[in-house]
Amino acid sequence: MIKDFILPDIGEGVVECELVEWLVKEGDTVVEDQPIADVMTDKALVQIPAPFGGVVTKLYYAKGDIAKVHAPLYAVQIEGAVQIEGAEAAQAPLEATPTPAPTVQVSVISSSIEEFLLPDIGEGIVECELVEWLVQEGDTVVEDQPIADVMTDKALVQIPAIKAGKIAKLHYRKGQLAKVHAPLYAIEVEQAVSVPTSATSPATATATANTVTATMAGANAAPAAQAVNAEPARQGKALASPAVRRMARALDIDLSRVPGSGKHGRVYKEDITRYQTRGVDSPVSTTVQSQAASQTQVDLSSSAPHKADIVEPIRGVKAVMARMMVESVSSIPHFTYCEEFDLTDLVALRESMKAKYSSDEVKLTMMPFFMKAMSLALSQFPVMNSQVNADCTELTYKARHNIGMAVDSKVGLLVPNIKDVQDKSILDVAAEITRLTQAARSGRVAPADLKDGTISISNIGALGGTVATPIINKPEVAIVALGKLQTLPRFNAKGEVEARQIMQVSWSGDHRVIDGGTIARFCNLWKQYLEQPQEMLLAMR
Repeated sequence: MIKDFILPDIGEGVVECELVEWLVKEGDTVVEDQPIADVMTDKALVQIPAPFGGVVTKLYYAKGDIAKVHAPLYAVQIEGAVQIEGAEAAQAPLEATPTPAPTVQVSVISSSIEEFLLPDIGEGIVECELVEWLVQEGDTVVEDQPIADVMTDKALVQIPAIKAGKIAKLHYRKGQLAKVHAPLYAIEVEQAVSVPTSATSPATATATANTVTATMAGANAAPAAQAVNAEPARQGKALASPAVRRMARALDIDLSRVPGSGKHGRVYKEDITRYQTRGVDSPVSTTVQSQAASQTQVDLSSSAPHKADIVEPIRGVKAVMARMMVESVSSIPHFTYCEEFDLTDLVALRESMKAKYSSDEVKLTMMPFFMKAMSLALSQFPVMNSQVNADCTELTYKARHNIGMAVDSKVGLLVPNIKDVQDKSILDVAAEITRLTQAARSGRVAPADLKDGTISISNIGALGGTVATPIINKPEVAIVALGKLQTLPRFNAKGEVEARQIMQVSWSGDHRVIDGGTIARFCNLWKQYLEQPQEMLLAMR
């Protein structure tokens, strides 16, 4: 049976890619997970693996062509499909001079097990956590039915079924890390195959169909058994993604020597790290070990084993944050402005309201007051809520006040934002903050909650800091860091020393758009609303 391989989604927003190199040619026999082609998107080089074994019958693109997502990339004849003709011939009666009989098409239902390969589900993502299976082995599913929830370094993503069938195997347990381009689950799919046969009688046709079905089942089972027992060839290279190959090249490691822990020996980054730590077949490691042995013979006092350095790849949220911060600092001229806030009256107001309005759904912290006061100040200084284009030729004043808050989640730093703060009450803002904080700390923030932010707040004071130099969350033009709230002595209007609730705030601004005077006047208005809560209440509509 000849089957087209449909090019899956290979990145967020990617609809086409360039065919850089075919790693096979027409007529080649391939095994499951064998690399088929290298394709280049506008973001990265991606290697396409074979989801099942067979013989490549047609390559639909030439080197350098643009391949379309969701269109056929190549065709493959699945092993065992040729058994149909042999089965039909075996059933033909042996006669010296056979009499031609009219032929009819007998529709035979055959089933096959197909692996669903986890596609690229975000830029730079190579693995994700299996949060929840939404089906069980043996369940019958329909096309587009949700199969699993997975957590990437950016958001919670739901994986749908690409075709109908019965779930044959779930390859991961809840909480495990699933690899991109590796099988996520196996599904048994059924399809009708038309088989020509002599229409001598309805009974004969039925018997022939039954015989062909049985033969096809045997043909499908044989290659499956061979796949289990036979070790697939490496085809002259190790099975690994482009990111793994780059890591191996950077460390000067022969990838073919690294034992792979994945299916059919696929090599992951952890395998390279493990190989490097053990120093297997490494000339550098051998030299170091020889020198260490010689030193041990000379100085017995240094015979105690030394701990090896640990090499850990930067990935997930840390990798995304690193890339974004470098881009922000390298393209935005930052400047910092610091101020001191006396929040004594606001603390008293919040304490008086907390017992009445706090619940499991609403935590009345200081943050809702900070956000609402900021939104009121943004109405007077819209440039603080603007965004500049890449070449700094256009400035867009954002109508919505989508204020982001940095949350230290279990998967790393996330910055969800509360939408339309200008239209919400303080309690509405508090409810949204509670929802997003709980979602971020569990790592289940929806992608929509991370998009379209216009200005950000980083609450470093929750961990004990006072002053910071925050980095702007591009394409925003400003961010503020809140220091910890401290009880400090200050002089009152009468010259008397009294205890006050003091907080340091640190602003970073985009100096292409904002000058020092603008950020100072904006901060003074924000400060007025917070130090004198009655002023904030009067300004609210």
